[in-house]
Amino acid sequence: MSRTMKRFLIVIVLIVIAVFAYLKFAANGFSARSEPTAIEKYVARNARSMAVPSSAKALQNPTPDTPEVLSQAQAHWADHCAGCHANNGSGDTEMGRNMYPRAPDMRQAATQNLTDGELFFVIENGIRLSGMPGWGGSAHSSEDSWKLVRFIRHLPQVSPEEEREMQKMNPRTPAEMQEEKEEEEFLNGETTNEPHHEHHH
Repeated sequence: MSRTMKRFLIVIVLIVIAVFAYLKFAANGFSARSEPTAIEKYVARNARSMAVPSSAKALQNPTPDTPEVLSQAQAHWADHCAGCHANNGSGDTEMGRNMYPRAPDMRQAATQNLTDGELFFVIENGIRLSGMPGWGGSAHSSEDSWKLVRFIRHLPQVSPEEEREMQKMNPRTPAEMQEEKEEEEFLNGETTNEPHHEHHH
């Protein structure tokens, strides 16, 4: 088969895919609630790979692999990352489930097989056309990002005890904090929010 014929066939395939995508979206719209197609998942994975320059892929993690660094990264993850990615990295949160594409299960090979440099670059720069923001240049330092890379490597081994500890560090809404306070006061035998009775004479 000639090179011209191969190019022609590739163009035809691309046109067919484009027409299929147009008809699908014209009929169903662009809802983020629907499940991404196999093509979209493939494009999202490759967009992440293409977004990371080759120079970043070879970067080595300068933070030591110590219990202290892991503990700091775990607290940072619970406070800043778990809202989308969950304490255990599964992505099974209200935010993570409703993103498009969905927040990935970071315990799986698609994330764990990335180099430390790739993980660092994604944390610092985010991923376009996804819910992943770039944290570089903010109050979040590059050292924090490297520590998070250490914790991402630990995600497949996160224990139930660690998850329970991290739950205490997860951000809470004012309503959740008030509810916890009332539960604590109740358990301590304190009476709270008793109805106020007015006496009419």
